[in-house]
Amino acid sequence: MAKILTIADAVTLEVVQELLEKEGHEVIVALDAGGGLELARELSPDAIICDGTSAQIDWLEVCRLVKAERELATAYFVLLTTPEQFEELQELDAPFDDFLFKPIVKQELLGRVRAGRRSRELKLSLERTEQELQLSRDRIVQSEKMSYLGELTSGIAHEINNPITFIYSNLTHVQTYSTDLIELLRLYQKQVINPGAEILQKQQDMEVEFILDDLLKIVSSMRTGSDRIRQIILSVQDFSRSDRSGWQLFDISDGLENTLLLLQHRLPAREGRRDIKVMKEYGNLPQVECYAGQLNQAFLNIINHAIDALEESTQELKESESVKFKPVILISTQVIDGERISIEIADNSLAISEDITDQISVQSLMTKPAEDSRALGLAISYQIIVEQHKGELKCLSEAGKGTMFRIEIPLRHS
Repeated sequence: MAKILTIADAVTLEVVQELLEKEGHEVIVALDAGGGLELARELSPDAIICDGTSAQIDWLEVCRLVKAERELATAYFVLLTTPEQFEELQELDAPFDDFLFKPIVKQELLGRVRAGRRSRELKLSLERTEQELQLSRDRIVQSEKMSYLGELTSGIAHEINNPITFIYSNLTHVQTYSTDLIELLRLYQKQVINPGAEILQKQQDMEVEFILDDLLKIVSSMRTGSDRIRQIILSVQDFSRSDRSGWQLFDISDGLENTLLLLQHRLPAREGRRDIKVMKEYGNLPQVECYAGQLNQAFLNIINHAIDALEESTQELKESESVKFKPVILISTQVIDGERISIEIADNSLAISEDITDQISVQSLMTKPAEDSRALGLAISYQIIVEQHKGELKCLSEAGKGTMFRIEIPLRHS
């Protein structure tokens, strides 16, 4: 049955209430416009019946205010009027949905209520559809951006990998040659007991002993640096791997490590914040059949969300307290049973948006438009994990104790 708010004088209220309650409808009554608006905002009725013949009720103002508020605009607004008054109303730009002449006829009143209920259902359905379409558009744009970015970074990584591999492989020879030349120079120093003044001056000018000691250290540092670059390139290539070939076996731990490597620049201390410490408790996971690139994107969105939450928590603290606050992200994985695994990404932020917590817990992110990039990131993560991989994404949050995102995905899909 419908929930109906009636704003009218006492006599009209009594007639409407009696007719509608006999049919099982819930009727809320108000004698004036102010009380009616308050009840409307509090109860969100399916229909509003307002008496336009009462001098004490500014029905036009009520109607405009109702239609101007997003939460109330779907309510079906029925105006009680007379034939004489209705001719005057045709000249007004009044946004009411329907009208009913007084004196009230029961069947006409019930017909308006049925129409109102159906109209509200259709409006709500259309609104949900529009929201879903908008979110789908946002997801498509974001997915295309990630796909393009993946192809771009993969291409750049490939181009960088060639010269770095050349440098890295030749550093082995440089180190060998340097060692041999240093040994040869030492032999000359032993054999030439009394070098000439020119050689002695050159040794002093170039600080030959320091150079001999430091040269192999420099080569070793260059090898370490080039090896680091090679590892980053491999991680970027693995993170941005294409999912066009369908389901693939994938090591979740590798995916998490590659994601953390790409986010490494966000972890060091900044003004007003200490280093974000990442703790890892990886279980012995079997390879998972999945779309690896998409899962990596979901991990990236969720870890990014945790970093943002920790930074916001630091900003909310007083300067003396923020220095003591130690931001931590804990990532743990385990096998739940023979068919599923879990990934938990937890932080010790002070709070999380209650809207996000509720949306994920009731699985309604898919029907609500994302307000910002973080919410969109979580919505995309939800789609990847829940819809694409038939898993679960839950958010558990407690003020002052942190937030945990728990992901569960099946091991196999085929």
